Amino acid sequence: QVQLVESGGGVVQPGGSLRLSCAASRSISSIMGWYRQAPGKERELVATITRGRNTNYADSVKGRFTISRDNALNTVYLQMNGLKPEDTAVYYCNAVTYIGSGRYDYWGQGTQVTVSS
Repeated sequence: QVQLVESGGGVVQPGGSLRLSCAASRSISSIMGWYRQAPGKERELVATITRGRNTNYADSVKGRFTISRDNALNTVYLQMNGLKPEDTAVYYCNAVTYIGSGRYDYWGQGTQVTVSS
């Protein structure tokens, strides 16, 4: 089992910045990432990062968001700059582990990000 604890959400004005953090209870050998879910919408990928720090971003956040990872602290970060009202959502941390041929996804409790003037 892996527990993920997120922090860093809040309310910010358009154009502002926030930094999300997610600490895992143990080392994650595979992918960590961030997803978000806005009211009435499906959960969508925001960004992922491998243990070797290869990254992948949704087109909607490219150039504004940066995902990073500290393997020694089992922590993944999401630096969000140039926030827009459409970025308003609950942001969820995700960690993937593999045991044998099985893939296991773990999720944090979610942290609310609200972009509003």
